[in-house]
Amino acid sequence: MSEGLDFEAVVVGSGFGGAVMTARLSKRWPGRVLLLERGRQYPLGGYPRSAHDMADNFWYPQWDTARRPHAVRKRQAKRGHLDGMFDIRHFDRIDTVAAAVYGGGSQVYANVFLRPPEAVFEQGWPAGIRRNMLMPYYDVAQRVLGARPVPPASGPDDRRSIRRTGQFEAFAREVKLPSRMADVAVFFGNGYTYQGSDEPVQFGVQETNRYGALQTSCTYCGECDIGCNVQAKNSVDHNYLHVARQRYQAQARTLAAVERIVPLDASGKEDPSAGGEHGYRVVYRNVAEGSEQSVTAHRVVLSAGALGTSELLLRCRDVHRSLPRISSRLGRQFSGNGDFLAFSINGKKEIGSTYGPVITQYIDHHLFDRLDRQRAFIVEDASYPTQLSWAVAALGPAMNPWQKFVQTCKQFLLFCFDRAYPGRKNSSVGYLMQKLLAHDLSQYSAVLLCMGLDNAQGVLRLNGDGYLDVDWPQMSNGALYDAIIALGKRFTHFIGASTYLPMPTWLWPINNNVTVHPLGGCALADTPEQGVVSASDGSRGQVFGYRGLYVADGSLMPTALGANPVATITALSEWIAHEITGMAPDAEL
Repeated sequence: MSEGLDFEAVVVGSGFGGAVMTARLSKRWPGRVLLLERGRQYPLGGYPRSAHDMADNFWYPQWDTARRPHAVRKRQAKRGHLDGMFDIRHFDRIDTVAAAVYGGGSQVYANVFLRPPEAVFEQGWPAGIRRNMLMPYYDVAQRVLGARPVPPASGPDDRRSIRRTGQFEAFAREVKLPSRMADVAVFFGNGYTYQGSDEPVQFGVQETNRYGALQTSCTYCGECDIGCNVQAKNSVDHNYLHVARQRYQAQARTLAAVERIVPLDASGKEDPSAGGEHGYRVVYRNVAEGSEQSVTAHRVVLSAGALGTSELLLRCRDVHRSLPRISSRLGRQFSGNGDFLAFSINGKKEIGSTYGPVITQYIDHHLFDRLDRQRAFIVEDASYPTQLSWAVAALGPAMNPWQKFVQTCKQFLLFCFDRAYPGRKNSSVGYLMQKLLAHDLSQYSAVLLCMGLDNAQGVLRLNGDGYLDVDWPQMSNGALYDAIIALGKRFTHFIGASTYLPMPTWLWPINNNVTVHPLGGCALADTPEQGVVSASDGSRGQVFGYRGLYVADGSLMPTALGANPVATITALSEWIAHEITGMAPDAEL
């Protein structure tokens, strides 16, 4: 192996997989690990919140010509360059949302740590990978991420009482489906989150967590999916990455977008015919300056997500010709994890969709209990930021303009009567405002976040411009989507809502799915004829045909998981890191 390389390991991407690998490898080789992240790092209170700043909060650098939604393209044309945290791609039949930020998806996900049922691993997965085998790694990951259920409320007047949780649980009882509280990676104080205490600290109290990072006890603001400005999410920058940098001197370079990886020969020169035994050169673009830079390392770990890792490897194999040995299975077995977002609008039961962590519980529709592979999914209660409630309230007149006009006229006439009749207690502008806003949509509407077992038969490939494209077999997953819609309509009826609205992109003429959990493309397998990455002991997580080139992210999944994928991505990354370092993982890091 070549001597004098810059690093022992370069990790590409800082999400769950990249964070695990950075922490574990830097413990093995202190000061010799480099993390490259294309997005920027945000400080306490630094995530965008104004409408103007949120409009710029998308990833679309000026040199990037990938296909994105019209609104994002228009914004980039106006601004010239966007390096925000949301990377939205538009494909035929499916759109995808990924993170471009230090901490990756951990900064914008819904916090849920959920292990899929054993049955998921029994069809389509390598023979040696089963849930029981991964259990020790799941356990460590859950302790590091501090995932526990939301602290229980003492009663309806307790600030920790979350109405939507109760409504979803009541619905589950009515339709005779199991409902369970979800383990969420949210900080409620060191005692509750990390030490098993029954008592959380008060809302908004700041403490140094078990790893030495400053966090704030959750304020129930519902902003989990747009970056937590009080740092109440147990995102990986507060655990894995914090320890890697502060304790083991790992280096991190943000706004560094990796463009190609080239093996080296024995003299340290680039050699596409080599197999990685002498290390690699990693070439990346400095996003801020536009310049090209590079580093060398004995090993490289790709953790750029299902889309980022697959796209990079496809380019290296088919465009740059720097990694020609990669399996022909690259890009296969892509899954949207059955993601489906829907809304029950303007109900009669109070939901309170802007309060609490984004997810608190899930309803099991034949995923864990009585598995039905064609129709297996879960339904999670979802919240959204308070700021959006004003926009949602403004939708009220659009939902039924004539009814709203009559209601407004009635309230105005009553107000005028109050003002003309002395002694009335309600003669105030405040009374009028209260009557107009009391039944706002955000309080009486529900967000239904579903995910399930789609057939993972999507294909990632490069288009003529060298950017990612997706062939998505939407119709072959029809039974799953029909079952999701049917249950969503039952929930709409349960809360007395006037409208059931699937995600707007689902409607004609667009008819697109949207996934925030893209999986697959570099599937784990026993042989290169079956997948891209080795599942065998002795070469865990290593790309077939290359020594020292690893993958540790959602692209490894050979199938949909049905459950939130974070737990499995983190556990698999711990499993891979265990073999590379020879050090059994523990929650102390």
